[in-house]
Amino acid sequence: MTNFILTEQRGSCRVITLNRPEVLNAWHSPMRLDLMAALEAAEEDAAVGAIIMTGAGERAFGAGQDLNETKTFDPDRAELWIGEWERLYDRIRSLSKPLIMALNGLAAGSAFQVTLLGDFRIGHDGVKMGQPEINSGIASTTGPWIMMEMIGLARTTDLTLSGRMMDAAECVAIGLINRIVPREEVLDASLALGEQLAAKPRLAMKLNKQRFREVTEARFRDALAAGVRNQRIAYGDGEPNRMMEQFLAAKSKAKSG
Repeated sequence: MTNFILTEQRGSCRVITLNRPEVLNAWHSPMRLDLMAALEAAEEDAAVGAIIMTGAGERAFGAGQDLNETKTFDPDRAELWIGEWERLYDRIRSLSKPLIMALNGLAAGSAFQVTLLGDFRIGHDGVKMGQPEINSGIASTTGPWIMMEMIGLARTTDLTLSGRMMDAAECVAIGLINRIVPREEVLDASLALGEQLAAKPRLAMKLNKQRFREVTEARFRDALAAGVRNQRIAYGDGEPNRMMEQFLAAKSKAKSG
C-alpha cells in the first residue's frame, strides 16, 4: 500500500491529504489514482457529508505536476496523460458532496486547477496560487478553461501567458479564495464549514452541484480535446522535455549551491 494520499474521518467530514511533502505534494500517476480512489470512497460513504482536501506539510497544498514524470513523455504518452486528468477531473466534478480546499501554502499548475474545482477555498495570507505551466513548456488547456469559468478572459490570459503567481490578497480580491484565516486555523475553519454544509439537505446539495457541472460541461470537453491536440504537437516538437530538463537542472543546482 502506498501513502501518497491520507484519509481521516473528522465528524461528518472526510479529510483527504495529498502526501508527498518532499516534492511539495506534486502529482504523479500513482498519486492521482490513489486520490480518485479516496474521492470515490468518500462519495459512497453515507457517513461523509462533506470532503476536505489539503496538503501535507506547511509549504504547499500542491506544486502541480511532478516534472520528473512528464519530462520523458512522447506524444502518445502525453495523450494518455490527458486521459488521466480527465478521469480525475470527472471524479471531482461528479461529487454530490461539498468539497472544501484547505489551502496550506503553494497551489500551482494542475494543483491550482484542482483547487478551483472545489466548491470553497479557505487559506491564509501566505498562500500563493497560479498557472506557471508555460515556464516548463506545458501548453495549458484545462487551466484556462476553469479560470475562464471563474475570472474571465482578461485575467485568464494574464495568468496563462505570464505564468506569474498570485498572493492571497489578489486571490481573495478576484474571488478565488473565499476566506483568509490564520495559518494554524485553516483546517479547523474548513472543518467548521464542512459541518455546516454536511447539515444541508443532501438531495438539494446533489442537484445544485449537478447543475453546476451541466452548465460547464461543454467547455470542459472542448478543453480536453484541445489538450490532446496541443500536447501531441508540443511533445512532438520536444519543447516541454527540453524546458523541464532545464528547470530541474536549475533547481538541482540551486539546491546544491
